[in-house]
Amino acid sequence: MLRETPSRAAGNSTARTARGVYRAPVSDYRDVNLAHWNGRAAAHAASPGYPVAALVADPSALSEVVAFDRELLGPIAGQRGLHLQCHIGTDTVSLSRLGATMTGLDFSDKSLVEARDIAARAGADVRFVQADVYDALAAAGDGYDFVYTGVGALCWLPDIARWARVVASLLRPGGRLFVREGHPMLWSLDDERADALVVRYPYFERAEPLVFTTDGSYVETAEQLVGSTSHEWNHGLGEVITGLLAAGMTLTGLVEHKSVPWLALPGQMHHLPNGEWELDDDIDRLPLTYTLQAIRTPAG
Repeated sequence: MLRETPSRAAGNSTARTARGVYRAPVSDYRDVNLAHWNGRAAAHAASPGYPVAALVADPSALSEVVAFDRELLGPIAGQRGLHLQCHIGTDTVSLSRLGATMTGLDFSDKSLVEARDIAARAGADVRFVQADVYDALAAAGDGYDFVYTGVGALCWLPDIARWARVVASLLRPGGRLFVREGHPMLWSLDDERADALVVRYPYFERAEPLVFTTDGSYVETAEQLVGSTSHEWNHGLGEVITGLLAAGMTLTGLVEHKSVPWLALPGQMHHLPNGEWELDDDIDRLPLTYTLQAIRTPAG
């Protein structure tokens, strides 16, 4: 999954409109977001923005996201891994190609239809499970050597402390969490401003979601995607770390990166050979993503 911040350079991506903070009860956020992702799954699987064709054609190919993560991820051959919010599974397949026995979990049934098809065509033995993240323990079991979460996943969750408790429950003692995520400072910026870095959205988690109506998507699609609504939250870096510590995890690594794997700020970024994007001017001004690693301590 990624946050739906459509690039103006993408074929049918035209606008994202913030409709203000949602003040009513948020119990329907899951249904709203499920409809959003189910409506995009097939278009994403057919998009050149996802490495489906490369994974099917080349048994050694990896997604650009996992290729970026590989150095910090380290050896995972022989390990049992769970990829939370796996969407159409291209990163899950890539992790399996590094030698891990992978399970992918997502709440979108339409996304998992595409994920199973992609894995089968790519010759990857991956198990896919449909469930909400907060129900992952009951759906996918525990005792994993590592839990992996990719860029643009956490913004769909209303409660980061609850997420941290779920992660801890999924891992064996000594098991590892690996997260690469959009930096909360990036998520707080106005992505419609091409002339300056301007804070527009909350940095910290709030009870109410931001409600967006989006035309298009963050990748180019042949299908015209119009008028989908999503509910999203930001989570400050301190909130993420505090939640993990409270859940019995020990922080083992935190790296802030100067690049992001999509055009997050149109008009202010350029494309790098490795598929990442960085700011055109003074890249030291802003962290765009971060990699966080933590282990479940024996007493956790």
